[in-house]
Amino acid sequence: MPPRLANHELVAAAWDGLDATQVWDTHVHLLGVGDSASGVYVNPRMGSLRYPTLYVRRAFFVNAACVDDAPGKSDRACVERLHALAEGLRPGAKLLLLAFERAHDARGAADLEHSAFYVPDAYARDIARAHPQRFEWAASIHPYRPDALEALAQAKRDGARAVKWLPAAMGIDPASPRCTRFYDALRTHQLPLITHAGAEHAVLRHDWDDYGNSLRLRPALEAGVRVVIAHCASIGEDHDLDRGEHGAYVPSFALFERLMDEPRYEKHLYGDISAMTQLNRVGPALARVIEEDRWHARLLNGSDYPLPGVMPLYSVDRLVSLELLDAAAAPVLRDIRLHNPLLFDFVLKRALRSNGKRFGPRVFQTRHFFEARV
Repeated sequence: MPPRLANHELVAAAWDGLDATQVWDTHVHLLGVGDSASGVYVNPRMGSLRYPTLYVRRAFFVNAACVDDAPGKSDRACVERLHALAEGLRPGAKLLLLAFERAHDARGAADLEHSAFYVPDAYARDIARAHPQRFEWAASIHPYRPDALEALAQAKRDGARAVKWLPAAMGIDPASPRCTRFYDALRTHQLPLITHAGAEHAVLRHDWDDYGNSLRLRPALEAGVRVVIAHCASIGEDHDLDRGEHGAYVPSFALFERLMDEPRYEKHLYGDISAMTQLNRVGPALARVIEEDRWHARLLNGSDYPLPGVMPLYSVDRLVSLELLDAAAAPVLRDIRLHNPLLFDFVLKRALRSNGKRFGPRVFQTRHFFEARV
């Protein structure tokens, strides 16, 4: 990072009023290709020109993460890149590295054919242990697994800070009774659940799209689990299940809003603002979460790395046109992004404004959430 950027007043202003030791990026994907002892798996279709959409999607991710294509070096390069980017943040700031579970069938058996990729808990754990000054980790455990409760208990013993799900990619119905015991165990272990809701475009698509409906998380909330809805369900449409199984389609974000406004979930429902500054998400949902300061104590910042490094996904000029960002900040942010997409994401969100309001400090000082005993 050139000194003119590292010491820029916009960067200094982003850290103003924050204790860096409390700043955790709560949504960081740990990538790899499995060319080490990591156990990482990537579906062959993601690397085949026979599936051009998947091929291009993987290429974007690999490019954004600056993966070394040399055999035997890719997994290591991903970690080294993450560590280098984290060093561009203030001392004490950390990244929460997310493991990523495989899809599973109805019997609870792993289904690699329908899995885009797999990042084992042990790999995320070991990387975090190797770099404790910069990394924490979250497990990813399919609740249908016969050993799900044992795996969750082990993850807790190993220092996991949360559990990550992407139901539409993993084949998890959050409303299924099969999740009940897992929810009880999450509450007992005091581990929050970070789970995607709304439309999903980042991984393989199946017939599980309905599993991303925010309303399907009511059983988890009723069980007393702290649930973090990733991206605040800011794109897509879902059935309004509160009006029956075949309720009309409504914006996914509207269902997130409904749950956030229910008093009984005030201590259990949260949202993360990762990816909300992407081109396909900017607009009314982003403006709403900025302006709704009642929610700020229940919002967590995350980058959704490596996506901030995928050039076509972000446009600071679009944010300027929506009057969410000052025009003077745009060229500085573009330059920062070329050097450090994690810092870009953080400084950008600290600079956002909507009708005179901005995200409060607690949105970024997220460490307390993961260390809380509830």
